[in-house]
Amino acid sequence: MSQLAPASTLDLDLARINAELGRDAQALVDWAVGLGQSTIVTTNFRPFEAVILHMVTRANPDVPVVWMDNGYNTEATYQFADAVTKQLGLKLKIYLPLRSRAHREAVEGATPALDDPRHAAFTEEVKLEPFARALRETAPKVWFTALRATDTAVRAQMDPVSINPDGLVKVAPLLHWSSKELYEYCEKHGLPNNFDYVDPTKGEDNRECGLHIAH
Repeated sequence: MSQLAPASTLDLDLARINAELGRDAQALVDWAVGLGQSTIVTTNFRPFEAVILHMVTRANPDVPVVWMDNGYNTEATYQFADAVTKQLGLKLKIYLPLRSRAHREAVEGATPALDDPRHAAFTEEVKLEPFARALRETAPKVWFTALRATDTAVRAQMDPVSINPDGLVKVAPLLHWSSKELYEYCEKHGLPNNFDYVDPTKGEDNRECGLHIAH
């Protein structure tokens, strides 16, 4: 069971916050940062991730940026991560699986297919356990995420601000943004982008890996 302080102690009117700020991404970011609580923003450096990172760090440049690097990212993704980190001065915290990719593959072989019974354990090892470890070590009360309603059917049912099972205030400022809006934001602010991205725990763009269901 999570030892994090319950977000209910903040006495948030989620319905009002979502109604008033749910469609104003930067205002929502500023509001959440203004809560004055321990905060993180997670990233996987997929396409358009620079947008959430820019919004959060312009509100508070000291917010830790948590990356669960599964070890299976493309060269372009690693290059993008370095470029964005340098450009925005990110306080990047990288969480790796307890075994390296080389170790895991030497013992268990290549990445299991989505219909392989071993895939759930693979996802737990390379993504879910590192994230649980990140939560324990950073102990946030506010969590920024770049998930979008168009990603999956599950995310389409989410609100921009919610209280997650860990008791965190989960903030998704870009939930209702289109790819066009994200692209235009990157262009306006001179932000780099990355389209050569692969998530081995999902396999398909519209599939959940389980992180945003569990958390």
